[in-house]
Amino acid sequence: MLPESTLSSIMQNKYDHPPKGVFMDKRMNALTFALENEQKEREFYLAHARKTRNMAGKNMFKQIADEEKEHYEMLRKLHDKWQEQKKWPATVPLKVKKSQAGMVLKSMSAKKSARITGTEDELKAVRTAIDFEARGVALYTKLGKQCKDPKEIAFFEMLAGVEREHLLSLKDTEEFLADPATWYQHMERSGLDGA
Repeated sequence: MLPESTLSSIMQNKYDHPPKGVFMDKRMNALTFALENEQKEREFYLAHARKTRNMAGKNMFKQIADEEKEHYEMLRKLHDKWQEQKKWPATVPLKVKKSQAGMVLKSMSAKKSARITGTEDELKAVRTAIDFEARGVALYTKLGKQCKDPKEIAFFEMLAGVEREHLLSLKDTEEFLADPATWYQHMERSGLDGA
């Protein structure tokens, strides 16, 4: 993800009333960065899915990698149409599949292979991924706030929401990898009391 100083320079508006094209160029630059970022994140998740021995962590990385691919493809379509038409395209989808990342840990609860405590490297990878997703939420939220068109705002809010779901799932994964037994006890308790 971009360092905050670079993000600020991309998104910073140096003019009180910039020409129409200046703002579009800034958003296009940010969109180009978002495309590159989604691809890098996917590669990161796939690499760590191959390395992780804990099946729950492995499956979480695979699931998020698949979802990042979907985001990349949608952003690519948007980027290409926007660049061609020089305006927000009318035909960009405003929906992606609901994230399934949160279900990964729950689906693994009966499997002994998922109850292995994560290694320090696995925990470090999850913490890096948490940082990626937090920065993604910030980027897409900022892009949405820079827009005036309701379709643009909705699009970036939707992307921020999906990244937020990934962030929460990864925080849950961090807790799980650090102490699977406590995580399962907490999950069983919350299921019993309806929380």
